[in-house]
Amino acid sequence: MVARHEAEGEELNCGSGGGADTYFGLRVASIFIILVGSTAGALFPVLARRTRWLHVPKPVFDFAKYFGSGVIIATSLIHLLEPAVDALGSECLDASWSEYPYAFGLCLVSIFAIFIVEVAAFRWGTSKLARLGVQHDAHGHNAGAHSAHGPEGHPSASTKEIKSELDSDVESASDVYVLDNAATQIIGVAILEFGVFLHSILIGLTLAVDEDFKILFVVLVFHQTFEGLGIGSRLAFLNLPPGYNWVAIAGAGLYGITTPVGIAAGLGVRTTYNPGSTTASIVSGVLDAISAGILLYTGLVELLAHEFLFSKEMMKASNGQLCYAIGCMMLGCGLMALLGKWA
Repeated sequence: MVARHEAEGEELNCGSGGGADTYFGLRVASIFIILVGSTAGALFPVLARRTRWLHVPKPVFDFAKYFGSGVIIATSLIHLLEPAVDALGSECLDASWSEYPYAFGLCLVSIFAIFIVEVAAFRWGTSKLARLGVQHDAHGHNAGAHSAHGPEGHPSASTKEIKSELDSDVESASDVYVLDNAATQIIGVAILEFGVFLHSILIGLTLAVDEDFKILFVVLVFHQTFEGLGIGSRLAFLNLPPGYNWVAIAGAGLYGITTPVGIAAGLGVRTTYNPGSTTASIVSGVLDAISAGILLYTGLVELLAHEFLFSKEMMKASNGQLCYAIGCMMLGCGLMALLGKWA
């Protein structure tokens, strides 16, 4: 924003009332267009895994899953952290904001805050299971993840003994485990969606009043659809009991409406809202930095590490399957990073 003003030789507008009011009809239409794209992107992986009538081939579903993981990682750095640095470095802000890299600091705090929340959630769940006589590896997210890190927890036990113990644990308390696992999984997804919601609301506000509406609109249609695939692939793999199946669909629906809500709100305050103002720069910069930390942690730990390093299925997969998964992830990351050139 600042660079554009400097290039055009315009005077900085750090107050209110700086939003553009052109293409009003198209801006209104963008609410519904982005709603469809976002919702479709988020719902596709969920419905593809939970319904049989779609008949989606496994390679296609895997593509959406790994592609979405790459999208989330690229979003955290290119679409959140970089704009946060730009916003908190605006010339409209007081000079004290330039004395410390606040965007990176807030991102760092966010990463450790999410880490602590997740550790607390897993310790609570593990403690609850231990009182019921069930041992479980908190690093895994399913009953079969006990050996995700190898048999270091049973140095003197044989593979058969470990398998027998795991089977016994699962059979004796599978219902309790699934319920507990549901709570920890929901917490993890809620954290991810919280970060995405903040980002989506802010870009919706920006789209409603930005002068370069046409370019931003086209980019955001792809941006939100790709990001929806990332959210949807995470929601699709929630291992929830039948009574909780609505959580995944509700999460996809909530994601779908966030940017349209932001656009509608921006249109409502377009005569007073200036995305380059002092207040808007601080708010968007802080929220983008926090969201960047959330998505970065989720992308690297919850998706990248657990889908590859700690996944028994992936570790036993053929070289071709592994290359396909990594290629899908890199494609999602690359395309989302490329979109950062325009938005």
